[in-house]
Amino acid sequence: MKASRIAAAGAVAGAAVLAVSSPCFAHVSVQPEGEAAKGGYAVVGFKVPNERDNASTTKLEVTFPSDHPLSSVLPQPVEGWDIKVTKSRLAEPLEVHGKKIDEAVTKVTWTAKGDGIEPGFYQKFPVSVGTLPEDTDQLVFKALQTYSNKEVVRWIEVPQEGQDEPDNPAPVLALSAPADDGHGHGAAADDKASDDAEQAFAETTAASDDSGGTDTTARVLGVVGIVVGAAGVAYGVLAGRRRSA
Repeated sequence: MKASRIAAAGAVAGAAVLAVSSPCFAHVSVQPEGEAAKGGYAVVGFKVPNERDNASTTKLEVTFPSDHPLSSVLPQPVEGWDIKVTKSRLAEPLEVHGKKIDEAVTKVTWTAKGDGIEPGFYQKFPVSVGTLPEDTDQLVFKALQTYSNKEVVRWIEVPQEGQDEPDNPAPVLALSAPADDGHGHGAAADDKASDDAEQAFAETTAASDDSGGTDTTARVLGVVGIVVGAAGVAYGVLAGRRRSA
């Protein structure tokens, strides 16, 4: 009797934990492939799980931050989905690589051609973004998730530090410190290594040629010596015959 009560209590507690923890991992999120370094470019993936048992996700709309506009936004094609990129004019133009840009991508919309994301599955939507801002530690992307039953879930609540996660948190991309790739030093090292390899090859080839030349000379001298020796022997034989005669 006690065992059955304990098992029932455990089942209820487990269900309660699952119910409480579900929103923590079942919302739309964004993660970089590798790192998203300030001042650089990154490929990020918007992960969209289906939270419903009786409907499929048929549309995802992601709004890009207007306070930190990105000069480059290139979504990767996703099989079974149409992609629409919306651009808007900027209040203040961006200067990228010496050029002024007066418009930027403000929204990307993915619409399913077929059933979309069915219950029990999730889908990733990759996007190449840059140049990432250097004056903030994160970017907030607000998202709308539409289901086949016309329900729309608005993932737009911005998480606040020190507070509990909201019910419908917006996807947040954390930015890492600027990458110090040492490109110039690496290129110089590569050039030096290449020069050293070429010099070593030249020295090896020269040594091989010198060795080959020495061997050839030795062989020629050897043949000449044999010929001269044979001639000397023949001359000695003939001289002996003459004396005998």
